[in-house]
Amino acid sequence: MYRSFFSRVLGLATIAMLQCGFAAAGEAQTVAATEAAASLAPGGRLRAAINLGNGVLAQRDPASGELTGVSVVLANELAAQLGVPLDLVTYLSAGMVFDAVERGEWDIAFLAIEPERAEKVRFSQPYVYIDGTYLVRTDSAFADIADLDRDGVSIAVGSGAAYDLYLTRNLQRASLLRLSTSAQAIAAFKAGDADAAGGVRQALVDAARDDKALRVLDDRFMQMGQGIAVPNTRTPGGADYVGLFVEAMKASGRVRAALDASGQDGAVVPDAAAQ
Repeated sequence: MYRSFFSRVLGLATIAMLQCGFAAAGEAQTVAATEAAASLAPGGRLRAAINLGNGVLAQRDPASGELTGVSVVLANELAAQLGVPLDLVTYLSAGMVFDAVERGEWDIAFLAIEPERAEKVRFSQPYVYIDGTYLVRTDSAFADIADLDRDGVSIAVGSGAAYDLYLTRNLQRASLLRLSTSAQAIAAFKAGDADAAGGVRQALVDAARDDKALRVLDDRFMQMGQGIAVPNTRTPGGADYVGLFVEAMKASGRVRAALDASGQDGAVVPDAAAQ
């Protein structure tokens, strides 16, 4: 009882400190934002890479073309705090986003936190957790994740996605069929080119929703923490600012609200006070 009480008090104190970091630092915070803007938006505009291949993070209205979702909300809020205009740079997959860092096409990106990617970018703490799991045929014998790591089993994935990188490191016997995007991976599986499709749970659930011949496994092979990435070529102050920004957005409820508003109520927001 006492431990729970003090944990709550500590959590509230941590949240208060994070919020004060942006709301009540006065002139010092203005200077910090100015310095961060010089690091994050050296061209005078903040270019944010938006991955349309992950529907949990971003969506495009098919009629209006408007971009929505938690990553869009966070990009707009960060640009506003930095006092610079925002350009949303869209990509069809996380692999395409990461490849573009070498070409200098973006200043920040919304990507799953991965050791391989951390060689070229610096990540914030995660602002949302997403499950990586499998889409299989209803009449298959696959009951859980472990059942798929067998000789002769082929798993379709989006090339360069966090789950592709993870499965590449961890599968012992199954093989991967890599497609350019997660949507193409799901299509290849449906066409019979693979025994399963690996990917983000929400996308796989959507693919199986109206097809009784398909099902999504209940367990997961990974939990993907999504963070904001800043190229390692930038000065550290920008990435430090982004880290504080993410914690404040979680603590204030902005991340949760943005996910819910875009229909992603099943996505999990990490507790800022617990990290």
